[in-house]
Amino acid sequence: GVMVPAKMILDTAIEEGADLVGLSGLITPSLDEMVTVAKEMERRGMKQPLLIGGATTSKPHTAVKIAPTFGQPVAHVKDASLAVNVVSDLLNPERKLLFDEQNRAGQEELRVKHASRNAKKLRPISLAREAAFTPDWSSHSLPKPGFLGPQILEDLPLAKLSRYIDWTFFFTAWELKGKFPQILEDQKYGAAARELYENAQEMLRDIVQDRLLTARAVIGFWPAASETDDIILFKDEEREEELLRFPMLRQQKELEGEPSRSLADFVAPLDSGHADYIGAFGVTAGLGAGTLAKKYQDANDDYSSIMVKALADRLAEAGAEYIHKRARGVWGYANDEAIGKRGLIDEVYHGIRPAFGYPACPDHSLKARLLDLLGTHSIGLGLTENGAMTPAASVSGLYFAHPEAHYFQLGRVGLDQVEDYSRRMGQTLTETERWLSPNLSYDI
Repeated sequence: GVMVPAKMILDTAIEEGADLVGLSGLITPSLDEMVTVAKEMERRGMKQPLLIGGATTSKPHTAVKIAPTFGQPVAHVKDASLAVNVVSDLLNPERKLLFDEQNRAGQEELRVKHASRNAKKLRPISLAREAAFTPDWSSHSLPKPGFLGPQILEDLPLAKLSRYIDWTFFFTAWELKGKFPQILEDQKYGAAARELYENAQEMLRDIVQDRLLTARAVIGFWPAASETDDIILFKDEEREEELLRFPMLRQQKELEGEPSRSLADFVAPLDSGHADYIGAFGVTAGLGAGTLAKKYQDANDDYSSIMVKALADRLAEAGAEYIHKRARGVWGYANDEAIGKRGLIDEVYHGIRPAFGYPACPDHSLKARLLDLLGTHSIGLGLTENGAMTPAASVSGLYFAHPEAHYFQLGRVGLDQVEDYSRRMGQTLTETERWLSPNLSYDI
């Protein structure tokens, strides 16, 4: 998908005589790439069924976007535990016919529902802007960060980061669903969870003691203001020379009594007379993970190879939480925080750190501006052309300090906003639609 070209996937499937092709997507650009792979399979006349899975995928997206482009069976598989039965059905000539018939019927139902959903009206972007979330800027003293510009944090202490790990999501990655630590005593998953946790703790100790991974970060702060739905960053406190803009998207779904939110609402407007700031960060705990995972893979130890990647992902997220706490202190509004680890995980502090590609700002392409702003190449953190960060165990995003800043779901957006956004991004409409594909309220 976003890490391996379509040609390589399909050439390999043909060379190896694969019975099926499976695609897994972890970030939203994967969804569009899966359509490309399906179309290429159709063009080549391939007969292998196509399996779709991964965190960002869904049955509706598979039914609406992928299945219509390929004549062979296209099945969404929610998690790996279900793949065995699906593959078994698809490889049995008799059961395959029944599975395919039922699968296609279910997908047609989803396409009908999708068409009905898209028929629901959205607020025109002009009216959505009139219904913006409007904090009372005069009632809140906007803090000034302790420094401006980017600052590199070399060699973050892995022992400290490990204390910030949210183990619930570690188990989710292994498809063991339940909150930590309760999952360790779960009637269904408890035994497997305890064994997995013990193995993870053992490997984590080795990683920390032998410094098998390296974690680095960059954080920075800039004078900022909002203008309509753009966040403007300035070169200095004079606020006369613009450094760059982050165009933001706004909710258009009509919710009675609710505003139409944009992340730009959480930054003081340019004409408000209030001096505001924005923060940014990039952190990776994946330096060395690829080499270590390959070492295990070469020894035919796939379990340990996967464990390394899972722990690196958790350390990256822990790193993001660790440096956000530090950033709140630098910004001067969290020096008296006393919320503990549970409070950090539950994000009871004020201020947010949304990442590009996620619900409030789903456009992965803005990561390029963010990483350039921070200069993350200096810590070994880069980006693929499809918006995936390298190393994979990396996190980046923006910091908002206003106490009323909060996370939200953008939801569907209309053509009027997409056209406006593409102009503000300096992109063609086609390019913008590719990046925003999962959020479009219309078919392309």
